[in-house]
Order: sequence, then structure tokens, then C-alpha cells
Amino acid sequence: MPSTLPILSINHVARNTKHLEEARAFYRDVLGFREIPRPNFNFAGAWLYNYGVQIHLIVDDAMPDAQGPISTRAEHLALQVNDLETAERILNERGIPFKKNYVPERNVTQLFFHDPDGHHIEIGNYPPTQEA
Repeated sequence: MPSTLPILSINHVARNTKHLEEARAFYRDVLGFREIPRPNFNFAGAWLYNYGVQIHLIVDDAMPDAQGPISTRAEHLALQVNDLETAERILNERGIPFKKNYVPERNVTQLFFHDPDGHHIEIGNYPPTQEA
């Protein structure tokens, strides 16, 4: 059997955006990422960092406008929180619609919502992962 790649961790997640300033503010002011220096590429974007991972925002004016309902099955970025009640209160205060989901087998409550471009975000208080 072939060997697996010697991966250490996730370095970054790239997100296309049609709304750079709104996306930058969302990831910074709602999710707590901070902007970090970005190379001088020939296209607009921003790099942000926190929680051991970078978010690379890449401007793509051709991407479709965000549409559709919040889904628990869509591709998403999932982030750990320790205080889901506070997170829910902050989303409500900011007028960010979300869908609440409970997974009884893991005793996990999740909140799903969109960023300014319609990308799904999930937050929850997850138990430690146990290896099989």
C-alpha cells in the first residue's frame, strides 16, 4: 500500500469573494481573525490569521451572488467555540441569520450561517475526537 503524504496540519482555507471589504470585516470583526501581510499578487485579496489557521480571501468578481438557504450539508468551515450561548447572542445582535442543529449521538449543538459571499460557516462546542 502506498504511503500517505506527511501532512502536519491545515495551513489555510481559501475563500473567493465578490465583496472584499465586507468579507474582511466579517472574518475580522465577527470571527476574530486578524489581517496579516499578504504578498503583492496581481489580484486583490486579503490574508487573515487566528486559531492556528489562515483565511485567504481572493477577489473573484465573476462568482455568483450568494443565494439559497442555510444548509447543514453544504461545504463549510467549522470552528470550535466554548460558549455557544454567547456566540448565539452575538450572531443575533449582529443580525446574522443562523440555523441551529443538534447531533444527539455526539451531544453537539451547531450553529450554521453564511459569510457575506454565501459561504457556510459552522460553529459548535465539539467533544474531543477519539481515534478508532
